[in-house]
Amino acid sequence: MKRVYLDNAATTPISPEVVNVMLPLLQNEFGNPSSSHSYGRQVKAIIETSRRTIASKLNCLPAEIIFTSGGTEADNMAIYTSIETLGVKRIISSEIEHHAVGHTIEHLKETFGIKLEYVALDEKGNVNLSDLENRLKSDEKTLVSLMHANNEIGTLLPIQDVSEICKRNNALFHCDTVQTVGHLPLDLKELDIDFITCAAHKLHGPKGVGFLYINKKNRAHAFIQGGSQERGLRGGTENIYGIAGMAKAIELACDDMEEHKNHVQGLKTYMIDQLTSIFEDMKFHGEIDPDKSLYTVLNCCFPKSENQGLLLFSLDLKGVACSGGSACTSGANLGSHVLKGINADMSRPNARFSFSRYTTKEDVDFAIDQLKAIYKI
Repeated sequence: MKRVYLDNAATTPISPEVVNVMLPLLQNEFGNPSSSHSYGRQVKAIIETSRRTIASKLNCLPAEIIFTSGGTEADNMAIYTSIETLGVKRIISSEIEHHAVGHTIEHLKETFGIKLEYVALDEKGNVNLSDLENRLKSDEKTLVSLMHANNEIGTLLPIQDVSEICKRNNALFHCDTVQTVGHLPLDLKELDIDFITCAAHKLHGPKGVGFLYINKKNRAHAFIQGGSQERGLRGGTENIYGIAGMAKAIELACDDMEEHKNHVQGLKTYMIDQLTSIFEDMKFHGEIDPDKSLYTVLNCCFPKSENQGLLLFSLDLKGVACSGGSACTSGANLGSHVLKGINADMSRPNARFSFSRYTTKEDVDFAIDQLKAIYKI
């Protein structure tokens, strides 16, 4: 049976070029990077070369990149650092953040009494910038934590505007950029942001590795106690194979970003056009304007049907892999907190299709054909 993969916001297939970087290291480079002998020094050099590669693509200092196990750890590290080291007493976020942020800040509120406020959103998930500015008119040390692109509906945050608002009001700014590193240009010297995060598997890199960017103006203490790795901020022997693979994935993505964007945006636009021509009452969640929406994500709101609760299951049986929202909540049976957060119509079947550099027009056509079969069109 033919199968197509349209769930790239959950994870992407690892690229052959990344595998080719990682395989020789898995086979030959087993030294502990903290060891002082030649085996350790050789592996340490690979880590630092990878750090420099990533920093060069983001226009920041290598010392500002801290390697982690992925985006969730990086988000947690940024938020805890802001509280434990930088004196934050209040967090302003939104109700449609990834659970790596949402659950963390809720825990901090309940356990440590951190004040928590949610900025106003419109029906497409756009942040009300005036509301954000008004909330920041306070002397209380505040962290603003807002994601660059929503992983379920694709709506983009005007990251430069938010950065300037935070700077004017002496607030820290943490931006979950897990969905945008390697997909959109990020110049960290131009942005003047405090924290961004990355997970390699969102851009054709390996799972289990990511990084946190910490602006050099911010001091930090150890997030994971143990050894002195990562300049004492994260104890534990480094994932050398993952780090090297991530660096290669970011290098490939950044060097080919415009061509990749044009290809994927073309597929997204094509799918929107096809769906609106087939279904009389087709809707989309979040922004679909290319200037306001991440080109890799399309969240669809289909017409009601007899078996609408089985849409994702039916698509899977027909060989189409997509999702109803974040993979981190699959099996929880709670519905999408993002769609609830923008007051979306939850009485209709919803599906998120997400694309990558390896997605083809034939993949989209196949998915469209299966939707037509399910809806008997």
